[in-house]
Amino acid sequence: MSTLSGVKPETSVDRYEALLRMAKSMAACSDCESAATVLTKELHEVASFDYLHIVTFESTRQAVAWELLHANGRTLDVSYPTGFLRDAPIDSVHDSQQLLVTSDWQREVRFPKYREFLSQLGVVSTCSLPLARGARRLGVLTLGSLRSHGYPEEETRFLRLVADQLALVLDGAVSLHSSERLQDRLKLILDLTNQVVSSLELNELLHSISASVRRVMACEAAAVMLPDKDGKHLRVHALDFPESRGIFTEGGLVAIEGSMPGESFRTGKPIVINWLDPEVVPEEMYRKAKGEGLNSFCDLPLISRKRLLGVLAVGRREADTFDEDQVNFLTQVANQVAIAIENAIAYGEIAELKDKLAQEKLYLEEEIRGELDFQGIVGQSSVLRNVLNLVETVAPSDSTVLLLGETGTGKELIARAIHDRSRRRDRTLVKLNCAAIPTGLLESELFGHERGAFTGAITQKTGRLELADKGTLFLDEVGDIPIEVQPKLLRALQEREFERLGSTRTQKVDVRLVAATNRDLEKMIDSREFRSDLYYRLNVFPIRIPPLRERPEDIPLLVRYFTQKYARRMEKQIESIPAVEMKRLSSWHWPGNIRELENFIERSVILTHGPALQVPASELTHGNHGATTRRANEVSEREKILRMLKETKGRVAGADGAAARMGIKRTTLISRMKKLGIQPRASS
Repeated sequence: MSTLSGVKPETSVDRYEALLRMAKSMAACSDCESAATVLTKELHEVASFDYLHIVTFESTRQAVAWELLHANGRTLDVSYPTGFLRDAPIDSVHDSQQLLVTSDWQREVRFPKYREFLSQLGVVSTCSLPLARGARRLGVLTLGSLRSHGYPEEETRFLRLVADQLALVLDGAVSLHSSERLQDRLKLILDLTNQVVSSLELNELLHSISASVRRVMACEAAAVMLPDKDGKHLRVHALDFPESRGIFTEGGLVAIEGSMPGESFRTGKPIVINWLDPEVVPEEMYRKAKGEGLNSFCDLPLISRKRLLGVLAVGRREADTFDEDQVNFLTQVANQVAIAIENAIAYGEIAELKDKLAQEKLYLEEEIRGELDFQGIVGQSSVLRNVLNLVETVAPSDSTVLLLGETGTGKELIARAIHDRSRRRDRTLVKLNCAAIPTGLLESELFGHERGAFTGAITQKTGRLELADKGTLFLDEVGDIPIEVQPKLLRALQEREFERLGSTRTQKVDVRLVAATNRDLEKMIDSREFRSDLYYRLNVFPIRIPPLRERPEDIPLLVRYFTQKYARRMEKQIESIPAVEMKRLSSWHWPGNIRELENFIERSVILTHGPALQVPASELTHGNHGATTRRANEVSEREKILRMLKETKGRVAGADGAAARMGIKRTTLISRMKKLGIQPRASS
């Protein structure tokens, strides 16, 4: 048996494109007959069906305005008894404006005549959808299948869009068929449809709309305004005004409160001014309109599915030109434009989200590959507990944190702990090692770039700052940021805005910054390698991460942790660590800190054959005596400073301060206190 069933496109994007092609083809039709021919040819590229029935009614619904019946590959004559439609889902769907799916007509008992009619055609399941334009009910679209359950829920969601597009085109076609008086105007509507369905790129679409509306309505100016992010203004996204004197400009903002377009947007109703009266028109609007020589205006809300999208505004130099007929026609145009804009916005949002998710996926995959091994912060020493207490204190705030410490002390792990305990923990922690990126590429990596911004920029790139929006940005080795990039970072932190390389569009960003460095930023300021204003912006809440030599009591815990970690990875059973080896490990000064210890234990696990960890002891003998001596000297100096601070009640400077009593400069004492992790007030 011949069938209309087509093979649906493989992806959702393909189906949307097929739907747009169908609408575009139908938009080129000048009457219902040619539209029917195109419809029966193109619709099977969009949806699977064996039966197609379209009924449109006159405004009173007492008579059928136009009807199409197509089944099993051919168009059928409409020949059924009077009142037949009353005994069919069509009447019910038209009244309720709700779709009706019948999965198996053999089990349906409500519409016996219609069931018999479908049975003769072999149709088993149907989906009937209302055709409507705003509040106006046009008719009903019914698709049928030769198999049961032919229209599951996911299919009916897409068929709603099909019905919207058909209603859009059939509204014009049926009106044209019903009234010759509207022939020229409706042809222009179809031409406009032809343009707006040809593009899903919002900016291009809006410019196409404004140009078409101005030409269709023989106006001097036409504009499309959409609500701005602040919720208080409408932004002129597209303006077609060839003879403008430069007073009305594209990209400008119009206040929603106290303006004509704003009133139309707020009320959802057309606003018409046919005479430029200073007593009626808001002062700013009057001044601009007078300057441009415009005397009559019509602002129409763009509404789709009860959602206010923006305003379509048109203006003429001639006064008293927008009568009721023109406003009604413009309302139809606005409804049509609203559907096109909603589709373009949805398409753009999906495309942007898809790109961002792809960027985040790639970034997170890289981070997971690099950081999956970290299981947590290990240690019980007092200096580490002090650091963790500071983390708990600052994490809930959005304050900038500066982590100071030698390389390998776990600054990145502390940054992760701050993020995980913050209000931003459900968003991304984006990391950037400023020392690992070549100087010329760091700015692009941080802020992103547009295509063609520089040689080699073949695609648009989202920067780490943008990826971290609503989350946390961790800048490691912040002292390595080039001096020429530092002002841009400072601005992004202070103003919460930036521009991609090669772009003039300012983007807002909401980021919590955690920075880390092993360099002395104050010395870098003195040598003009680091900006003082950026340093003060970073140094809001400094946390010094102690080196491993200052927390020797944590070394046994770390040794056991890393031993088990690498033993599991290498599938070895290591049950003990000899006491002599543990003592040797605990007494080593570990200049590379935790990173060095971890690498050393990994090497030890590789060399181990048996249940006890075998440590390459020869690597720990060189310089061990010197390390022990240095540690003893540090402990002695720490105790001396703490004693002096206690005696002076935490006072460092002054004639009776700790520095004077020790016979050293105040700055020298402060530097030593920072190195030893001593807080003055905590020692008083």
